[in-house]
Amino acid sequence: MRRDGRLMMRSALGWLVGLMALLAAAGASADGYPGRPVRLIVPYPPGGPTDTIARLLADKIGPVWGQPIVVENRGGAGGNIGAAIVSRSPPDGYVLLVHTSSHVTNASFYEMTYDPVRDFTPISELASYMLVLDVHPAIQARTLKEFVELARRTPGGLQVANAGTGSPTHLAAVFFRQAARIELIDVPYTGAAPATTALLGGEVAAMFNNPINSLPHVAAGTLRALAVTGTGRLAQLPDVPTVAEQGYPGFEAGTWYGLFGPPNLPRDIVVAVQDAVIRALRLPDVAAKLAAQGWDIVASPADQFAPFVAAEAEKWAGIVRAAGIKPN
Repeated sequence: MRRDGRLMMRSALGWLVGLMALLAAAGASADGYPGRPVRLIVPYPPGGPTDTIARLLADKIGPVWGQPIVVENRGGAGGNIGAAIVSRSPPDGYVLLVHTSSHVTNASFYEMTYDPVRDFTPISELASYMLVLDVHPAIQARTLKEFVELARRTPGGLQVANAGTGSPTHLAAVFFRQAARIELIDVPYTGAAPATTALLGGEVAAMFNNPINSLPHVAAGTLRALAVTGTGRLAQLPDVPTVAEQGYPGFEAGTWYGLFGPPNLPRDIVVAVQDAVIRALRLPDVAAKLAAQGWDIVASPADQFAPFVAAEAEKWAGIVRAAGIKPN
């Protein structure tokens, strides 16, 4: 065989070996992980958005790994019960946690048995969504400026619903109250759905709502959207400006969803899990399902997610301290 033919064969063989290694890495991870079923803790009841994204990941990643990913709903104490289980688990990758941004903000509202930054290994930010400032149609405000002016004219401020004390819908209102220097009366409910029902019924004036609950009612005209809380506009509401655009630069609030492991999770397992998660989130059917509900897919690696988590913890702790809110 001629020398150039041998070189071509070696090149092709090298390419094939590389491809096989890449495919193997997609289905298996360091040192044979996972070699048994993986528990994926959701610290909320079934049926909510955290449960939804966890089960999407489990359905897509489990068959690739050849091991089932078992979603366990361990709700209670605003997500703290399920998170505590993961914080005490062995660092072997067989117990993982899907949590919301409440993971870092809960420390401002509860007496914690763990540190949300120190006692976990961040793996990937999965997705996020901005909130929508909705008002009841009877409220005489069609812009954020008019809403602020109305709040200043209202003794004690306007009543604003939230999904529970310490929830992102509550914290967004706290943050905006500080930014606009107005009074708002927080009215907590037992979730976003009952809070939305109260707003529709005129029991309260407004709510920083999640897109899933907000968009159908805005489209129907039963709620009016004044602003969104992201750095850019919501695709489903292109004509609704951000809070920042309307005179409050730097204002950003919303909900993010992240995947965590126990503390001291080995780097090779972190990389194996993050890579599987990123591939799953980029599948067209997964992306379409999340986008339809107003979510932005993030799919960040651990080295980006870890500093983000620390920064979020510091940001919201400062906002809550400035509001004078004490832990329960």
